[in-house]
Amino acid sequence: MPKGTLFLIPCSLGENVIERSIVPALKETIVRLDEFIVENEKSARKFLKEVGITKPQSELVMHDYGKHSRDGDQTRFLKALDEGKDVGLLSEAGCPAIADPGSDIVALAHQKGIKVVPFVGPSSLLLALMGSGFNGQGFAFHGYLPIDKAERSRKLKDIESISQRLKQTQLFIETPFRNNQLLEDLIRTCQPATELCIACDLTLDSEFLKTKTIAQWKIEKPDLHKRPAVFVLYKR
Repeated sequence: MPKGTLFLIPCSLGENVIERSIVPALKETIVRLDEFIVENEKSARKFLKEVGITKPQSELVMHDYGKHSRDGDQTRFLKALDEGKDVGLLSEAGCPAIADPGSDIVALAHQKGIKVVPFVGPSSLLLALMGSGFNGQGFAFHGYLPIDKAERSRKLKDIESISQRLKQTQLFIETPFRNNQLLEDLIRTCQPATELCIACDLTLDSEFLKTKTIAQWKIEKPDLHKRPAVFVLYKR
């Protein structure tokens, strides 16, 4: 029996932006599926409803691979695929397997000879990089920086040095309620001429995306509290 296909389904980065985020071919695929591997079942069901899936929610099979469900043998998530059924993989927001634990599921699919099909969709990291004006041919994503102030300061100095030496764009994120503290640390730690792009609420009506030097951000600091943001740094 031929195996099914694992479709990697990007999710919108906020509410009421489906038409701006989802290509028609992805919507057509979503509405014919009834089994999904999801990071967060509640947000996944809401997203699928917004996309326009017509099957009753009670008929949808959801496999939770959130942080409390990843222990043990993860091949259980791929049982239906082994039996010839197509399955969708959803992140909580953005693209599966990009700054997302879904990469483990994709790796298992390849090991088992299951076809993997990624769809085009919104990625806050790529959108921020595109909009920054920085080097798009050499870049690195660092995820979350250390919480400890001394460690964070050392990490920021390292990132700044790497950017200048390699001409490499540096991307990182923070828990939204700590964004303002991170911006303060950047202003205090980095050199005045270093450039920083702040991209938050991407694809939403409240979208904010600006590139300035650290010296300029010191004069005009936006309020980023509880706003999903990507920080992009470049030292020329």
